[in-house]
Parts: sequence; C-alpha cells; structure tokens
Amino acid sequence: MEYLKLIGIIIIILGFAFKLDTIAVVVAAAIATGLASGMSIDSVLNILGKGFMDNRMVSLFFLTLPMIGVVESHGMKQAAVNGISKIKNLSAGKIFNIYLAIREVTDAFGIALSGQVQFIRPLINPMAQAAASVKHDLTDKQVDLIKARAAATDNFGNFFAQNLFIASSGVLLMASTMKSLGHPVSTTSIVLYSIPVAIITFIIVGYYNMRFDKQFNK
Repeated sequence: MEYLKLIGIIIIILGFAFKLDTIAVVVAAAIATGLASGMSIDSVLNILGKGFMDNRMVSLFFLTLPMIGVVESHGMKQAAVNGISKIKNLSAGKIFNIYLAIREVTDAFGIALSGQVQFIRPLINPMAQAAASVKHDLTDKQVDLIKARAAATDNFGNFFAQNLFIASSGVLLMASTMKSLGHPVSTTSIVLYSIPVAIITFIIVGYYNMRFDKQFNK
C-alpha cells in the first residue's frame, strides 16, 4: 500500500503524455497523493492553499502581461524600432551587451526585470532586429538567430548575476544549506565570490555577442 502514495507521479506522467492542462494535472496529482496518504480532503486543500499563499509573490509578474499588451498595441515596439534605426553604428551585438550590463547591475541591486516577458520580446528583440536590418533585409533564419541570442543574453545575465544581491533567494538558500551540512558560510562571502563570476560572464558573453555581429554580417 505504500506504493499507492506514488500515484501522483503516474498522474503527472499520464497527464503530460496526453497533453492535458498542466495546472489541472498537477493539482489532481497533489490531491490524489494526499488522499492516498490518508489525509482528508480538507487537509489537502489547506496545504494547497497555504502553499499558494506562501509563494503568491512568484506569480505577481502575471500582472505585467496586460500592461505589456496595451503598450505594444499602442506602438511601443514600433517606436523602439524607429529609434534604433536612426542610430548609426549600433549593431545587434552592441544592444545585447548593453542589456547584459543592465541585467547584471539590476540583479546586483535585487531588482527583478523578468526579462523574457517585459524586455526581450517587446523591446530588445525588435531593437536588435532593427539594428541588424539597416544594411539589408533579414531572412527568417537570421530573425530566429537574433531571437535566440536575445533570449540567451538575458539567461546568461540573470543566471550568473542573480547571486550579487545579498538577500536573493539563491544566496539565502546556499547559506542555509551549507549551514545545515556543517559548513556555515556568510551571505556576504557568497556575494563576494559571485562578483568574479558575473564579471567573467560579461566578458565572455560580450565577446561572443561581438563575434555574433561579425558572423551575422558575413
């Protein structure tokens, strides 16, 4: 009967295999696991509700989606494209490097940009495409390459610079985990060791973005 508690895993596998609604599958798996463990339906719902309330800040970025849709419909993307097209000697790689620097600096101050939704799609990607299309029209493959490079730049900046803020969740998690394992470390030391990582990331990714420009022009 102990194996019956693993029914939630089977529900998730089957739900994903049949491409059912993700949220419905996860909730159904959680309820089934709780009931199979001998919990009452009230207890299961209380745990689900408490988990949602404790982590409700994670879903706040959804509130920005309607705002982004409104400003895009009023020409924000086109305004960014027009502004970039008027600037000489500005390439897609340079735009990526500028954004990478902004991403790392804001992470150091604990400011979450949620870059893929708020910046990459409505601003950085169109600006990079406008800069790259000054000399010639872009092919579909080149457009896809710019999209991928824009998303990758955001991922590099966020992943390798997120521990520059002393109160970030990653820093606090590492400090608490190391302490529980008997190797206490301070959050300050984690941040200090993260600074060279962020600098090296900026140098490597910046160099790669400049090479991206050269290969793109060829």
